Amino acid sequence: MSRGVFYTYVLFASVFLLASCGGRQKPEVPPRSSSAENVRQCMAALTTKSVRFSGLPDRSFDGGCRTIDTIKLMDFGTPTTNLGAMTCPLAANFTDWARFAVAPAAKQYLGGEVVKIETMGTFSCRNINGGQSGKLSEHAFANAVDVSAFILRDGRRVSVLNGWRGSPEEQAFLRRLHQSACKRFSTVLGPDYNGAHANHFHFDMAASMRTGSSFCR
Repeated sequence: MSRGVFYTYVLFASVFLLASCGGRQKPEVPPRSSSAENVRQCMAALTTKSVRFSGLPDRSFDGGCRTIDTIKLMDFGTPTTNLGAMTCPLAANFTDWARFAVAPAAKQYLGGEVVKIETMGTFSCRNINGGQSGKLSEHAFANAVDVSAFILRDGRRVSVLNGWRGSPEEQAFLRRLHQSACKRFSTVLGPDYNGAHANHFHFDMAASMRTGSSFCR
């Protein structure tokens, strides 16, 4: 065996052993979401748009989960459930989506006003695909939000689970929101992606932060 081949073998073996430690691939940890200046600019832009929020302390958790440069949305015009720590870019795009996509679409397709958005939350220390992938979800970095339903002023509740294949008006409303989200978030997953997303839209900012690309399904 030549010296070059030997060193290549040793390097491969070392990487394999490290990756195998603990019985699964070491989770991929994304880089810090942005520089301090970018965070400052993002927060300033939210303030200019009359979005109320509070900054949160940086925290690290077991398993590689962390919340860095995150905020908590307090008020942006539409009450929204279960919003915890969010990266500022995610929060900025979410508030714009609620204001400039959800509100007009509800008026156009449902003839009503959305008075509440229901979500399944933002930060959650867990892996992708229910723990099978060995890689941490963007929720583990407060860089994702799952949207499940919309409450109208007249009491109607349009959920992703029932409305995606519900009445023509509900289908049109939800598909418009899905299409609009694809223009704002890096990753958008809905009922047509897989069964795990039958009851919600998943939005995150991962792809553009890492590669400049997006994924919309």
